[in-house]
Amino acid sequence: MSLRRDAETGVETIRAHFKGHAYDPHDHDDILVGVTEQGVQQFQCRRRVHTSTPGRVILIEPGEVHDGRSPQDDGFTYAMLYLPYRPFAARMAEVGELGPTSGALGFRDTLSDDPDLGTVIRSAFLALHGREGRLARDLALDRLALALAGHAVTGVSARIRRPQRAAALARDALHARMAEDIGLEELAALAGVDRFRLNRAFREAFGLSPHAYLVQLRLKAARRLLAVGQTPAMAAADVGFADQSHLGRWFRRAYGMTPAAYRRICTNVPD
Repeated sequence: MSLRRDAETGVETIRAHFKGHAYDPHDHDDILVGVTEQGVQQFQCRRRVHTSTPGRVILIEPGEVHDGRSPQDDGFTYAMLYLPYRPFAARMAEVGELGPTSGALGFRDTLSDDPDLGTVIRSAFLALHGREGRLARDLALDRLALALAGHAVTGVSARIRRPQRAAALARDALHARMAEDIGLEELAALAGVDRFRLNRAFREAFGLSPHAYLVQLRLKAARRLLAVGQTPAMAAADVGFADQSHLGRWFRRAYGMTPAAYRRICTNVPD
């Protein structure tokens, strides 16, 4: 696995090869765009299984839970860009003349066979991953924003259903009390239903159990802290993991690397 982060834009680029199980279900705050370079890549996203082969483009919105695996013995290789949502959505809206982006901005499809888009993604990846300089980076990202705008939808997507009130209340409580050791009974009381109804409504709304959702919240928060140089031990404590090893186990399952390795890549600070 090779991961780099552009400190000025916050864009991360990763090229990775996996065999068998790649990573557990997780989501990101960023827009993920990439290309399968070799092998067959399978992942679940938007409640269905997708299969990507060489040349196919992958488009994943912030908050979309997805996993990863290879159904073949030789595994798969992909190149991916992680684009910070707010600045890049604004850039897409501007160059693509999409109008205001007060609502969600996403993609019509998770997989695309658009060869021109694939070429633009690969060029942007090479410009950033190869550290070709700010001018090459900026031009490549502008071309990428324009190309992605042609695949974008604005406003609240029709596929996203409004969650039941109990699920929404529980979600808001998890965001507000992320670092606390909250139990299901307490969460259900805050949501105004019993624990069984809450678990069912929450899974229906968000595709994850309340605990899995909380783990994802903590992982994304820890990732942000690590990217600016916080130590794994401090990040674990700040976001609610029991200790550094607890963070490490979940981090490796979701991202395929240790928290210390991610911090080192982002900051060049030794462990």
